[in-house]
Amino acid sequence: MTETTLCFPLRDGDDDADREVLLIEKRRGLGEGWYNGPGGKCEPGETPRECAIRETHEEVGLEVRDLEKAGELTFLLDGEEHTVCHVYRTRSFTGEPTPSEEAYPEWVPIDGVPYDRMWDDDHLWLPGVLEGQTVAGEFQFEGGEPLDEAEFVDHDLEWDVPF
Repeated sequence: MTETTLCFPLRDGDDDADREVLLIEKRRGLGEGWYNGPGGKCEPGETPRECAIRETHEEVGLEVRDLEKAGELTFLLDGEEHTVCHVYRTRSFTGEPTPSEEAYPEWVPIDGVPYDRMWDDDHLWLPGVLEGQTVAGEFQFEGGEPLDEAEFVDHDLEWDVPF
């Protein structure tokens, strides 16, 4: 089982229509060409929070602080636990997003998130997370490795989970 993170930096505009989230277009690895939040695999001895901070800095150059845990997502592949993803959001960061070998960052309006260019499950949980909710979810994929070529078959979500 792999432990991973996602971090969603948010910035507010003058009104709700101007609210934005920082997404990345993956340039390599799992999900290449798709959009998601910065994040990645936890290193040995690293907490998920530490991983989210490190990965966000490595991928887009932002120094994120005051992370709020917004989700814990378990992904099953062919009935076996494959990945647990810890989801964070923050409005506290310094720096300007810059591209890296792994990711191209882009500020996207909350109402313009490109769900058609994201993982099949993202449209089920990410809108709630961007609106301030917390979620625990389990997502079932079938078809073997690699995960980004497996078929999404089912899910279960629980909202307003205390973390």
